[in-house]
Amino acid sequence: MKKLWGGRFKENTSETVEAFTESISFDRRLWKYDIEGSIAHARMLGRQGIISKRDSDKIVCGLKEIALEIENGKFRFIPELEDIHMNIEAALTKKIGPAGKRLHTARSRNDQVALDLRLYLRDETNQIISLITLFEKGLIEIADNHIDAVMPGYTHTQRAQPVLLSHHFLAYVEMFERDKERFVDCLRRINRLPLGACALAGTSLPIDRAYVAKLLGFASVAENSIDAVSDRDFCVEFLSACSIFMVHLSRMAEEVVLWASEEFSFIELPDAFTTGSSIMPQKKNPDVAELVRGKTGRVFGSLVSLLTALKGLPLSYNRDMQEDKVQVFDATDTVKACLVVMNEMFPLIRFDKRRMFSAASETFATATDIAEYLVRKGMPFREAHEVTGRIVRYCIDNRERLGDLKMEDFRRFSPLFSRDVYQCISVDGSIKLKKSRGGTAKEEVKKQISRLRRTVTSNK
Repeated sequence: MKKLWGGRFKENTSETVEAFTESISFDRRLWKYDIEGSIAHARMLGRQGIISKRDSDKIVCGLKEIALEIENGKFRFIPELEDIHMNIEAALTKKIGPAGKRLHTARSRNDQVALDLRLYLRDETNQIISLITLFEKGLIEIADNHIDAVMPGYTHTQRAQPVLLSHHFLAYVEMFERDKERFVDCLRRINRLPLGACALAGTSLPIDRAYVAKLLGFASVAENSIDAVSDRDFCVEFLSACSIFMVHLSRMAEEVVLWASEEFSFIELPDAFTTGSSIMPQKKNPDVAELVRGKTGRVFGSLVSLLTALKGLPLSYNRDMQEDKVQVFDATDTVKACLVVMNEMFPLIRFDKRRMFSAASETFATATDIAEYLVRKGMPFREAHEVTGRIVRYCIDNRERLGDLKMEDFRRFSPLFSRDVYQCISVDGSIKLKKSRGGTAKEEVKKQISRLRRTVTSNK
């Protein structure tokens, strides 16, 4: 097949090369954005008198017809035409005749693909932000509905101090809010128009880039034509935001796996979101959470692959940059799929509040409260820490819990102890005392719920 760029060449492209270099197999998903950008470009060309108004109108009508054909599954993508841009341009010329050959005036595939990718990422980033917001709202509802549920908080995967289950989930909402901030900030750099840079040097034709930016909803225009076609920072930044988000989602998935195990038994996962074993009839496996955890590495891989592809490229455009779309598409699909399945699963999880409370009560989780009690009585913290450590050691040696100790036992370690110490060594008492801003006391957690309900919606 004759190439649209083939005038300089005597020989046809090798079939091996065509198969190796084609991108239509994956970049066809940019068709909507390629047509959207081409319509804006054609209107600008007509407005500026670079092509006739008649040809501009024919191009726009032809592109709209092609869009309908693609939507209805009637469009034939031709691998020999390499990519989505040349497939659409060839179809347009076949449909409307010589006017179609005027569409590529004052642009290159270099600035065209950068435009398509920015339009695509603008849409996808907003969709991801909306899915995160939906997930956050679900977690806030879980927090509100389980405001009295107590669980052990952990450090080093060891039981540390009792906390409210709500407090624990709100920690993830805070993480996801930061993720949204990163995506929103990323949008600022995505939303810059590269079209008009052409191959790299701009054009001698009297184009109006600001007009195209206005038609396509871009906030600004890429100011350096060389940078406009070689920049993929916005892709790297997007993949970085995806990777950090997946770190947070994977941490949550890991806790789902742990909590659903018999060793923890904090939650029961819905049957519809688990699988069985091919050999062990009793098994109920947390496959969804495990796959979310596993797919995180896939998103990391997309980021590292793109960084590696870009790190040695001289200015401006190089064909290596074709690989950007593979990474961006895969990460986008992965993040959205993980969010969709987690959004569906989490409202159906059942929490064993009794088991969680028991786990929070089984160890010396309120030991810090004893140390802080002594601090309130005037003892320096390091001394209070030492005294409390000896109390814990005494309990371990005598197989007792803190709540089992008599008043004379406490006074053996310090005369500062009074009967009010019992108010802080119970799990409920410990939680009530954590009234510092952002703490786990119920009144503080309710404030967090109220604040996050406002900010989650306003930051989407």
